[in-house]
Amino acid sequence: MAQIPFLDLRAAYLALQPDIDAAVQRVLASGWYIQGPEVEAFETAYATYCGAKHCVGVANGLDALILGLRALDIGPGDEVIVPSHTFVATWLAVSAVGATPIPVEPHAQTYNVDPALVPSAITARTRAIIAVHLYGQPADLDPLLEVAQKHDLVLVEDAAQAHGAMYKGRRIGAHGDVVCWSFYPGKNLGALGDGGAITTDRTDIADQVRVLGNYGSSKKYVNDEQGTNSRLDPVQAAALAVKLEHLDAWTARRREIAGKYSSALQGVTTPFVPNWADPVWHLYVVQHPKRDALMAKLSEEGISTLIHYPIAPHRQKAYAGLGYAAGAFPLAEVLADNMLSLPIGPQMPDADVDRVIETVNRVAPTL
Repeated sequence: MAQIPFLDLRAAYLALQPDIDAAVQRVLASGWYIQGPEVEAFETAYATYCGAKHCVGVANGLDALILGLRALDIGPGDEVIVPSHTFVATWLAVSAVGATPIPVEPHAQTYNVDPALVPSAITARTRAIIAVHLYGQPADLDPLLEVAQKHDLVLVEDAAQAHGAMYKGRRIGAHGDVVCWSFYPGKNLGALGDGGAITTDRTDIADQVRVLGNYGSSKKYVNDEQGTNSRLDPVQAAALAVKLEHLDAWTARRREIAGKYSSALQGVTTPFVPNWADPVWHLYVVQHPKRDALMAKLSEEGISTLIHYPIAPHRQKAYAGLGYAAGAFPLAEVLADNMLSLPIGPQMPDADVDRVIETVNRVAPTL
């Protein structure tokens, strides 16, 4: 029985091989291997795609978050509200700038941070809210923006999984003060290695991120900030520019697969989508009370699945110092125990989709 991969990155490359190869070769032949016209062209194209005034490429998604927070002058002594259910990078960025992550539980249906719970987490030290568009579904931004405005906070969006996602008919990209992106190869818009960016309508933030990512320098050998080296590579920018032209078509295919899953799967809890959200289905995540057993059975049937994420951030050893005991954020812990990501990707054949549905429907209700 043929194995169904969780995501076939090679197939994505092969689908665009002539154009990607030509783009990479163009960079190699140019002799310009740091910054330059390829990066500028992609930044312009991606800003336009996101409906933002500015895009600044950086080395990876975590750097996008860190530099975004630094550009907003978030640092030691500050508190930043973060989702209790997210990839740990969201928390790591807050820690990296010396601030303290303050977890807030997700909405039970959408898995994104619950705006109704945010106000009670705000203190005199709170400076920012990070909204994560988890699994490719937009967080509910309007109430978060209202809370931020009321309490004089900034809103940072972690859009690492949400390339092209729509919130109330508008693409994610400039609702908050800064939007942070990852182009890790497995993302909906993935590079050939690491890459990241920020988008924003704020010129001051874009300028500051560009300076901070270039050793704190806007002029060679003149360092106004203690910056770092975090720049999007021209080879990655060239490949991303090729893929960006196909992103909407790939998203349409992801939505088609997600629609089939949602209408046909049985024995598992399928994702809920609010009427104001248009997800891009970076991940299709189901819940099952015997998740590990379901994962094992699917593996026996040749279906690859993944767990996003098996340990809630507050239960990670890295954050033991915050002092959160088991049960401190019960919904995050339940999701960590119950959630399973099924295969999904733009190159996934219909036959594989049908086989996943048939297998889940046969196995999940019996566990």
